[in-house]
Amino acid sequence: MNSTAEPAAPSPGDPPPDLRHPISTWRSLAPTTRGLLGARFWRSISQGALVVDLALYLHALGWSGAGIGAVLSGAGAFGAVLTVLVGLTADRTRRKPFVLAYEGVTCACALVAVSTSQPALLGAAIVMAGFGRGANGAAGPFSPAEQAWLSEAVDPPRRGFVYSMNTALGFVGMAVGAWAAGLPVLWQQALGLANSYRPLFLIVLLGNAVNLVLVARAPERPRTPRPRRPPQVHPQQSEVRARENRFLFRLVGLNVLNGLAVGLTGPLMSYWFAMKFHVGAHAIGSVMGVTFAVTAASALVTASLTQRVGLVRSVQWGRAAGLVLLVLLPIMPVYGLAALAYLLRSAFNRGTVGARQALVVSSVRDHRRGFAVSINALSMMLPMAVGPTVAGILIGARWFVTPFYIAAVLQALYVLLYGRVFGPYEKALPEHDA
Repeated sequence: MNSTAEPAAPSPGDPPPDLRHPISTWRSLAPTTRGLLGARFWRSISQGALVVDLALYLHALGWSGAGIGAVLSGAGAFGAVLTVLVGLTADRTRRKPFVLAYEGVTCACALVAVSTSQPALLGAAIVMAGFGRGANGAAGPFSPAEQAWLSEAVDPPRRGFVYSMNTALGFVGMAVGAWAAGLPVLWQQALGLANSYRPLFLIVLLGNAVNLVLVARAPERPRTPRPRRPPQVHPQQSEVRARENRFLFRLVGLNVLNGLAVGLTGPLMSYWFAMKFHVGAHAIGSVMGVTFAVTAASALVTASLTQRVGLVRSVQWGRAAGLVLLVLLPIMPVYGLAALAYLLRSAFNRGTVGARQALVVSSVRDHRRGFAVSINALSMMLPMAVGPTVAGILIGARWFVTPFYIAAVLQALYVLLYGRVFGPYEKALPEHDA
């Protein structure tokens, strides 16, 4: 086990972070925190490029809408299963090796994707690495280990800020990647339409290679193994565990609603824009780049908002605004207006990701955080895996409005229930970890 000492996280008595001084705020973070946030940024660049171009690449190769949706659904289902295994195992062992493993596997899949367009090999690489799903820089199915590791260096009062900063850095990288998604136009004449997309996988390879270095250098605190069968369980511990289980059960129910909605409207947005408005990668990438940049700013605003109104209200306000824009987006008559609605909806909706993650990791004890994050991810990823197949079929049949309105009903239920379900849990959060 790595014996490198990790500097103590800021104490609960420290003042809240001041976003007006980002450099001093960054320096105040523990080395592990800075390393993981940096890895999030580099990882998200390639994810931003592929969320724009992967569906367009597969379309150029002759894949049908159903086929494109199916491979993205397969990636979601594979990731969901692996997420549970990682979450359970990482809580019992170390978390760092899992994040390193993710970077290595993604590098290998990028090598396959840049080398061949053979459907079986390319499809396998997409499924294993989760290419094209736009994970905002997260470590795919290895995220439970990543998020639990990140929480070790951050006390609960600052988690809303740090996790929102993590989200913001991911969206900054996604913006850079989305703008890079227009690069295939430069060599399209020399390579042909389909093959012009393949060099983008070199961005994946470079970003994850950098992350191998960043993650390897980040220290991990030694963790005392917990006995699998403690001789006695204190009644208070049983009560705490029961409360955590109730929280996770309710989290699963709400995440099913959210995951179905996101799966219907998220992974195939570039395909939807291309089919409905007949625009190419350059136009879509430019819009998505601006969208991700604005979403990063929204995440920082949410970081500040969590310090004032709390995690739950920050999520509710952002998601309610996003719901209104979700209803308006598919009925916009021209690409410019649809793109604007998409931009604003993303800023309000996705800007709350960090606050939601902070609530999850703060609502359970340290030895269950990997499990909690895996349950959070699994209950999102499984329903999300259904969405792209359904959306691909509907979009291919030119039913451009239906996926959005099904998603809007699900999102409305999510927004209404979120505060009622999780408000009491936020009030009971500890000021520091036990």
